[in-house]
Amino acid sequence: MELQVGREAVVRVPVATLWSAPEAVRPVDRPALATAPDVPAWIAGMDTDQQVGECVLSQLLLGERVRVTELRADGWARVIAGEQPAAGLDPRGYPGWLPAAHLTTGPANPTATGPDASAAALVVDATVTALHAAPDGPVTLSGVILGTRLAAAGRAVDGWRAVHAPGRADPLWVPEGDVVPLPTEWPEAKEVLAVAERFRDLVYIWGGMSSHGIDCSGLVHLAWRRFGVTLPRDAHAQAERTTPLALGDERPGDLYFFARPGRRIHHVGIVSTEPHGGERRMLHACYLQRRVVEERLPADREATLVGAHRV
Repeated sequence: MELQVGREAVVRVPVATLWSAPEAVRPVDRPALATAPDVPAWIAGMDTDQQVGECVLSQLLLGERVRVTELRADGWARVIAGEQPAAGLDPRGYPGWLPAAHLTTGPANPTATGPDASAAALVVDATVTALHAAPDGPVTLSGVILGTRLAAAGRAVDGWRAVHAPGRADPLWVPEGDVVPLPTEWPEAKEVLAVAERFRDLVYIWGGMSSHGIDCSGLVHLAWRRFGVTLPRDAHAQAERTTPLALGDERPGDLYFFARPGRRIHHVGIVSTEPHGGERRMLHACYLQRRVVEERLPADREATLVGAHRV
């Protein structure tokens, strides 16, 4: 079935980039626009200024549902990403543009088959993995990201797990150790922090939300997504959906939010240690250092700290 305006579609590539407009893309963005996008090559080709170009809004993972709101003859689709809440932009989800070739129709997570249907919902726990045509066979989809949800297609075989992938009739295979059952209970904040810490030193990419490059709110969103919890995509919206704490009551895994006087929240970090003697530390994707770091809050961060919140 072809894509249709007003209907749901599903991301069929490991990482699809969401753009502010088709006209906003740059020559350096070509690898990310390919039918089979090469996100690592795209990031490797950018200089530090291009890494923070505001033409990128977010990124969507394999199997993520969207609603198509416009289709253009040149191959672009405008969509609403319902799994990335953005009430200030659209109550249905995050709006933006992506190549229509990155989408397919049909269910995001087909009904599991075989005797283990009760354990159908899986989530990628490896920082990055690949889906194979057969156990230990050739790679069909590389660069599948932590937090990607998959549907089981059968029991494990010799250390491999069969899974459904959008747009593909036959199951693909993933190393069994790279996926876990999607949690059904609320995680402890320290568990989420431990996942986020695996991204330490990852390059900062404005709008990035993958194991190849990430921004501050993307780090928070993706770490919680690993546990089946959906947070808004942007920092100010994350603040609105979390519970404020008195400064001093924060614990590892809580969130620090930052804003300049008279401005809305523009940055978020994950509390990495309990505050002690006036010292606060956090793990965050740092715009200035262009990477994910764990550090004591420097003076300029302390000056713009507006609160600690709990998810």
